[in-house]
Amino acid sequence: MDRAHHRLRSPWPWAAILVGCVIGWGQGQRAHADAGVVAGTAAAESILNEHRLPLAAWIVGIGAATTIFVWRARRGRPPTIRRIAALEAVDEAIGRATEMGRPVLFIPGIQDMDNIQTVAGVTMLGRVAKTAAEYDAAVEAPVCRSLVMEAAREAVQASCLAAGRADAYQPDRIHYVTDEQFGYVAYVGGKMMREKPAACFYMGCFFAESLIFSENGNSIGAIQIAGTAESSQLPFFVAACDYTLIGEEFFAASAYLSGEPDQLGTLQAQDSGKVAVMSFIVIGAVVATAGVLMPSAAWLGELGALLRKAMGG
Repeated sequence: MDRAHHRLRSPWPWAAILVGCVIGWGQGQRAHADAGVVAGTAAAESILNEHRLPLAAWIVGIGAATTIFVWRARRGRPPTIRRIAALEAVDEAIGRATEMGRPVLFIPGIQDMDNIQTVAGVTMLGRVAKTAAEYDAAVEAPVCRSLVMEAAREAVQASCLAAGRADAYQPDRIHYVTDEQFGYVAYVGGKMMREKPAACFYMGCFFAESLIFSENGNSIGAIQIAGTAESSQLPFFVAACDYTLIGEEFFAASAYLSGEPDQLGTLQAQDSGKVAVMSFIVIGAVVATAGVLMPSAAWLGELGALLRKAMGG
């Protein structure tokens, strides 16, 4: 009994257990450290991808150009933008609606706010609403997406406040109709025939309804200004509307009309990036053609490979 009691109270078994725990903990820490080193090395290798360095250089270059051009525009040296007839006619169209006592109809496309053309259309709506508030004209904007309705209301309200005419904001004039494409088209077409707006703006993403809208507006004698980046719908707008913003003109409309330095500087930086990319493409095509015509010139192949690498190829 005493011998058994003495055996249980001996410190050596507990010391052995403690030493085993310490050794096991140490081995676990070493394995964890080794795994961390391997993971860190793999992470370091994955972070630095040499094949993506040209893309990083393009991003840094365009970002630097944007910063410089915005700074220049803020210092009173904005870029010169060529005259766009469709945007020059915005004030004329709203003025005509004011004189005739008729509303202005604005359609910001049929897509949701995740479409960049809808965003550009809502931006244009804000500019039109500001001019209409200054001229005391009513702007009707039926939409087919609920989120577009909320964004359009906020844009019009901000424009009315900027024009000093907070009382001109009427949220009921910007209302949701339906998500159904031709149900929305039928509603807008009937509204156009009943109210006969003096000016119609179609700014956004359009599909089969483009010709229906523009033909209805043409039949009631309204001034029509359209803008879209959908190449399949541009011919219909060009044929039936008075003015049409084509592609890049549509996206540049906000900077053109507002004259804000930040937007003008950003627009100039984007154009500079496009010119640089096109220059690389043209030079690469010339070098590749020369390399085919002169296969003995090894430097042409090296130059072509360098150009491909600079373009991220």
